[in-house]
Amino acid sequence: MVLVNQTQVTEFMLLGFRNHSILTVVLFVLFLLIYILTLVWNLMIIILVAKVQSLKSPMYFFLAQLSLSDILLTTNIAPNTLHVVINEGSTISVTECISQLYFHGVSTVSECFLLSVMSYDRYLAICRPLHYTSIMDLRLQLQLVSFCWLSALLITLPIVFLMYNLQFCGPHIIDHYFCDLEPMLELSCSDATIVKLVDVALGAPFLLLPFFFILFTYVYIFIAIIGISSTIGRQKAFSTCSSHLIVVIMYYGTLIMIYLVPSNGQTPNHNKVISLLYTMGTSFLNPIIYSLRNQDIKNNLLKYITNTFKKN
Repeated sequence: MVLVNQTQVTEFMLLGFRNHSILTVVLFVLFLLIYILTLVWNLMIIILVAKVQSLKSPMYFFLAQLSLSDILLTTNIAPNTLHVVINEGSTISVTECISQLYFHGVSTVSECFLLSVMSYDRYLAICRPLHYTSIMDLRLQLQLVSFCWLSALLITLPIVFLMYNLQFCGPHIIDHYFCDLEPMLELSCSDATIVKLVDVALGAPFLLLPFFFILFTYVYIFIAIIGISSTIGRQKAFSTCSSHLIVVIMYYGTLIMIYLVPSNGQTPNHNKVISLLYTMGTSFLNPIIYSLRNQDIKNNLLKYITNTFKKN
């Protein structure tokens, strides 16, 4: 029930990292550098996949989509975070806050789905190599990617619609650096039970089901790799999966720590640091992991940079 005789809140105050005011400039420069490098590296992967013929395969097509999701994730969070950090706190309208929450949800869900699609691609390549080309054709690739993005856009809509119908009467301070669902619900003077139920009903399955699907496919992948008689063949098969597996562990590890592990006894700063790992950290590290562990990307990246400098 909405409380009466209270002023309607039209904007929130994001506190950011105010407890670390001495390190304000250091944090700002660090976050800015991470954001710039994240954009450069992920855009470079997208450009390489689009232009280099040897990278026009399903694995790299899905990798480019993951880079696009990483750009959306970090661009939705980083610019406002930089503003919050340099000002040691900043205001944001309720509408902008809910919009940020929506795009955060879209990028998170799309990342989970894309990681599961990439694991399915590796499963087909290793467990069903003779049928891989015929199954994973361009049509299926486009269908899988469309499913990932459309599902992410639609799944997050009910939460946003319900959030727009909540009343915020004060206080208006969010002890975070971006608009996450739980801190916002704590400030609502409306009954948020339905929002929480919808969040659990939609959020948990669409975050956990892809995770269990990835685990399921990797059980079969590891069984198939063990069955390969050639040592070189086993190493090659494992190398194609290791980068993806590292990204999955890193991304889902942080999500589980934030949204599934009880937060009792944890300080706000502790939650902020963990949130940084997946809102900015994973987007920053993903292209590095894939680039360092993939010879094709490394070779083509060096070739592309060399040719670019020669033209100039």
